[in-house]
This record gives sequence, C-alpha cells and structure tokens, in this order.
Amino acid sequence: MGRRKIEIEMVTDSSTRQVTFSKRRTGLFKKASELAVLCAVQIAIVVFSPGGKPFSFGHPNVESIIHRFQNREKTPDEGTSKDAESRDKSTTNDSLNQRLLDLLRRLNAEEKRGEMLEKMVKAKGAAKGQPPVDQLGLPELGELKSSLEDLHQKLKDRMNDMEATSSLLLLADHRPIM
Repeated sequence: MGRRKIEIEMVTDSSTRQVTFSKRRTGLFKKASELAVLCAVQIAIVVFSPGGKPFSFGHPNVESIIHRFQNREKTPDEGTSKDAESRDKSTTNDSLNQRLLDLLRRLNAEEKRGEMLEKMVKAKGAAKGQPPVDQLGLPELGELKSSLEDLHQKLKDRMNDMEATSSLLLLADHRPIM
C-alpha cells in the first residue's frame, strides 16, 4: 500500500496527539543520532510533550552542547583539544554532581513519603478493625494474595481494553480519503 502524505496540522484529539508525539519524537531522536554519527557533529534537541514533560537527546550529551552554545565556545578543532576536553569533563562532572544531589533529594523525599503512607495504611487498617499485614496469619495472607491477584488481573484487562480502544480511535482518525 505504501505511505500516504498527510496534511501537517495540529492533532486535535489529546490521546492521538500524545501517540503522535511519542512516535515522532522517537523518529526525530533517531535521525539526530544518525546525523551525529554520519557527519561527526555535536547535536542537542530538547522537546516538551503535550503534557509538559521534557525530553532531550544529545551527542555526546545535552549538557556539554548547551554549555558550548551558551558560552559560544570554539569547537575542539578551533581551540586546543585539551582545553575543550577539560571543559567538557568539568561540565559533565558538574552536571553529574548536580544530578546526583537532585536524585538524593528526591530519594529522601520519597522515603519520607513512603513512611507517611505506611503510617496512613496502618491507621486506616486499625480504623477498619484490620490488623497490619505483618500480623496476619497464613489463611488471611492467602486470602489477601488471592484478592491482590484478582485486582492485578482486572487492572491488566482494563489496560488492554484501553489500549485497544485507543488504537481503534487512532485508526478511525486516520482513515484514507478516497
């Protein structure tokens, strides 16, 4: 059948727009990677999804390209390559240190959140007259396991239904014009 040319205009349906964004983002990043390899260029791309989530691609990495762009630095061929390497390493180290600090802050926040949730679950169970999970006997744990497996299966089925519906909607929006 082959590909058909589509008119380039904003996709109105939000779920279809998200699917289109994901597929085209992957294609864009693949082309950028190919360009970097084939032409030995440094490249950086930053895009924000329709939901506002940032995505980036960089060769060798986004941080060094952005740093070079902001500071209008010469390429390694134009300057001394040892200076450029040193700046790239310094930028990379600073970036990695900043990222590590950010991840450690997030980990700490998640640990506190986990503790709060654990307290809330225990309090909710006590309010319902249910003992904490670590105090359940073997028969009660078996019932809980069975309930959780049923819930897991229902969630899987619901996800499959939603994916099928999304695919059908996507196909319905892209019917060929005759």
